Amino acid sequence: MPPQERSPEHNPDNRPEDMAGTRRRTLRPAVVVSVIAVLAVVASLMFFLRPGAGGDPAASAPAASAPTSAAALPPAPEVTYYKQLAPPAGSPLEAVEPLQVNVSTDQVGTSLTKGLVGISLEATDLADPALSGDNASIVKLFKEADQPVLRFGGNAVDRRFFWTSTNEAVPSTGYSGDAAHPVEAVGPADLARLNTLLVAADATVSITVDLGHYDPNRAADMAKHAAEIFGPRLLSITVGNEPNGFGLNGVRPGGYGPEKYVEELKAYANAINAVAPNVPISGPGAYDQKWWQPFIDADIPQKKILSFHNYPLHSCDGSDPKSSPTISNVMSQLMHDRAADYQQAALAAGRAAGIETWLPETGIAACPGSNETSRTHASALWTADYALNAAQLGIARIGFHSSMLTCKGGPPMSAICSGGPYLKPNGEVSGRANFFGISMVAEMEGGKFLKLDSKGGGLMFSYALRNEDGSTTVVLVNENNPEKAAQTEVTLNLPARALTGTMTQLSGPKYGVEDSTVIDGAKSEPIPLADRATVEGFAYGSQTQTFKLTAGTVTVLNFKH
Repeated sequence: MPPQERSPEHNPDNRPEDMAGTRRRTLRPAVVVSVIAVLAVVASLMFFLRPGAGGDPAASAPAASAPTSAAALPPAPEVTYYKQLAPPAGSPLEAVEPLQVNVSTDQVGTSLTKGLVGISLEATDLADPALSGDNASIVKLFKEADQPVLRFGGNAVDRRFFWTSTNEAVPSTGYSGDAAHPVEAVGPADLARLNTLLVAADATVSITVDLGHYDPNRAADMAKHAAEIFGPRLLSITVGNEPNGFGLNGVRPGGYGPEKYVEELKAYANAINAVAPNVPISGPGAYDQKWWQPFIDADIPQKKILSFHNYPLHSCDGSDPKSSPTISNVMSQLMHDRAADYQQAALAAGRAAGIETWLPETGIAACPGSNETSRTHASALWTADYALNAAQLGIARIGFHSSMLTCKGGPPMSAICSGGPYLKPNGEVSGRANFFGISMVAEMEGGKFLKLDSKGGGLMFSYALRNEDGSTTVVLVNENNPEKAAQTEVTLNLPARALTGTMTQLSGPKYGVEDSTVIDGAKSEPIPLADRATVEGFAYGSQTQTFKLTAGTVTVLNFKH
């Protein structure tokens, strides 16, 4: 984790404002149908649209029929409407400007792919026996992240991580830890155990080798075993974690800079290439963009991936109010825009070099310990929007930094944690609120982002994708305050007439509440697409859909045409 973020100047013109597209609607001639057919359809609709007992909006009913100007369609099917979490009783509801979203058929040029979102862990976590295919709790959790990348690195790798394939003892000097962060020796057996988890959860892995203790041959030995054990599940190897901080935090002498890093990177890359030539090198894994280009320009034999780290809120002492880890900062347009600006800068460098750009370590704040954003429903909302925006911009992989320590007393920013008393984990691994934000994005169908324009909605962010089966997915991240904001009226103009319209929703009662974020009313992954209920107010056969959304939600809508 970086002590601070160095962001480029805010540059709205550098963000993809051209994602907005204007959809042109054309009128279709009315279709002539027989009087008998019309009467039959009307009679059927009148039967199914009778009010149910108590007027329950979740009761089964046929979807509203298409406009009379639409082409002939079969009768509307019977559906069950989704029942959202209502605003809190007695809330001082504040009106939200209606939201209008127009989705274009034009594509942005980026995609949402399986494996986009993953979990970043400390390298020393490789020694944790809970990371095993025999651990049902963690297998279930990572399946809910749907093909995640497990990245191992963090501050531990250059300070208290020791690789050995010959059962050597950890050197007596040069490695330091404490009760919560012990020095760990890791060997091939640990990688083999991890591989059982990768197979069981259908996950992939990216590893970091120790650069803090300069030893290219030892790093190459780890790479050799990793390539043999993980096979194609090994996506990349990174040399060191955040080397831009080495001269500031005592890992290396104070004069350690990009030139020395590149010299050492070449030695590591050549040693690794001799034993694992097909594994890409990702780097520099830095939070200072001055280090990106030296890595890109480094002459190494492997394929390269540009990786950078980003924690948007870095003012832990509050000296910069707009960068302090507060709920008001997390739930703001500024937070969204600053993250996009920094990602755009990294993407520009990667694209100019013709290489992928990854964000393998990130989180809301770089600050250790608890703050008012930790474990909260706001962190779930932020996580979903942050991942979606990164993917739409072109980031290929993103990892939310976490820990295998206990939920009690462990890092509060971690998306996952273990049960049991402090420092005595019992192996039962569960997800926190921000993990549910990860799951919402991970469970989406892979697709290509579509251009759209949106207006109104208060603090809402909109995304749209065309899926491989021709359906359209629309995601609306409603960051309006769930304690105060009324439901938002949404008018959604789709690229084509919709024959089905289903939804899944992440929700919670307050920004700051802990352990209360749910998906479809449960602490689990979204309901499978085929089993999802229909968005209330769905207009069968229409391009225009109107409905309301509760504040403090992430809603994934899927329309088949």
